[in-house]
Amino acid sequence: MPNDQPESKSAGAISRQKLIDLLNEDLAREYQAIIAYVIYSQVLKGAQYMNIAGELKVHAGEELAHALIIANQIDYLGGMPTNTPKPVKTSDNATDMLRFDLDNESETIRQYRQRITQCEAVGEYAMAEHIREILKDEQDHLISLATALGIDPPDVGKAAKQKKS
Repeated sequence: MPNDQPESKSAGAISRQKLIDLLNEDLAREYQAIIAYVIYSQVLKGAQYMNIAGELKVHAGEELAHALIIANQIDYLGGMPTNTPKPVKTSDNATDMLRFDLDNESETIRQYRQRITQCEAVGEYAMAEHIREILKDEQDHLISLATALGIDPPDVGKAAKQKKS
């Protein structure tokens, strides 16, 4: 049953309906990640990609668990979980696919960081904790992808600040 406390009217507060809408965008990103990880784990070829291909299979299962948590939170708030994923980019180039995934994980992390604050703004502290748990997995995924690409993990916070500028 949704929290019956009145919503804060502070600058950071959002409506419960807006939170449902944003969580549905998150759910669409989780669906995107599931699809991408299933495809990428099967089509990555070459000895240099075998470790990451195996990790991507595991990531697909983790993303499904995230989708179930987010769908449950949407239902709890009285919303209907979306059934539409964000578009999945594919390529014949393995490095391109890993970069697509790295970009998607970066965006997911940025969004979940915002969602934690938004959940707390409407008094949904337990929901914020669920998202914190998901966020830990997403950051692990980001590190795995960056390592497979031979790069340092992107500074997601820095990228968010640059987008606002």
